[in-house]
Amino acid sequence: MDENFLAERFEEHRTHLLAVAYRMLGSGSEADDALQEAWLRLSRSDAEEIDNLGGWLTTVVARVCLNMLQSRKTRREEPLDDLEPPPSADGPEQQAVLGDSIGLALLVVLDALAPPERLSFVLHDMFAVPFDEIAPIVGKSPAAARQLASRARRRVQGARAAADRDRQREVVDAFLAASRSGEFEKLLTLLDPDVVLRVDAAAMATGAVGALGAGAVAETFSGRAKAARPALIDGRAGAVWAVGGTPRVVFDFTVSDGRIVAIDLLADAETLGLMELEVQ
Repeated sequence: MDENFLAERFEEHRTHLLAVAYRMLGSGSEADDALQEAWLRLSRSDAEEIDNLGGWLTTVVARVCLNMLQSRKTRREEPLDDLEPPPSADGPEQQAVLGDSIGLALLVVLDALAPPERLSFVLHDMFAVPFDEIAPIVGKSPAAARQLASRARRRVQGARAAADRDRQREVVDAFLAASRSGEFEKLLTLLDPDVVLRVDAAAMATGAVGALGAGAVAETFSGRAKAARPALIDGRAGAVWAVGGTPRVVFDFTVSDGRIVAIDLLADAETLGLMELEVQ
C-alpha cells in the first residue's frame, strides 16, 4: 500500500487514537509517543490485510499504552503533579473528543488504578470496546476483563462522588458565610437564577416563607442564618439550626453545576428523625 495513502488513513483516526492514549496515560507527550509507535507498527505491517484499520490501531495503541503504564509502575510512581492537560487539538470536533469526560481530577483517579484495570475501564466505558476484544490485550478472559473494568468503575464513581460532596460543601459554606454577612451580590452568584426555597409546614410555623428566583431567595437569607451550623445531611452538605443540641430546622441544599438550585427548610420532627445528621 502506498505510504502516503497509508499516512492519510492513519490521520483519519488520529483524534480518536490520541483520545484513547491520553485517557490511558494522562500525558500529552506520552500520548504522542504512543501514536508514533502505532504509526511505526502500521508502516511495518501488511496494511492490505487489515480489515478494520480503526479497530486494529485502537488495539495497537492500547497495547503500547499498557506497556508504558507497566514500565512506569515498575520504574517509579509518577507524581500527580506530572499529569498534563490534554494535548492540543484543532477544531471543535477534535476538542470535543479530547475533552469528553476527562479532566485532571479524573486522571488522578485513573492514575491510581492498576494498568489492566485502567485499560479495561477506559476502553470499555469510554470507547465502548467489547470485552472479548479487551481480553487479549490484558491477557485475561472476557469475564476477567469485565471484572477489572467493574472494579475500576467503582473506584472512579467513589472518587467522583467524593469530589461532588467537596464541591457542594464549598458552595454551601460560601452561601452561609455570605448570608451571615449580608453579602447580597455574593449570594446571587451562588444561586441559580431559578432557585426555589421550599418550606415544610412545621418550618412555616416558625415564620419561614418560601421564595422563587435568585433575587427573592437572596433577600430572604441576606443577613440571616447566623445560628445555622454546617452539617452533613444524609451525606450531603447542608446546615442545621439546633436548640440545646437538638436539631430544629434542617437546611437541605441541592447543588448543580456549582450553583444552588433548591433549598428545603425542614422542621417536621418525624422527617428530621429519619435523617442522618452530622453537625460540623
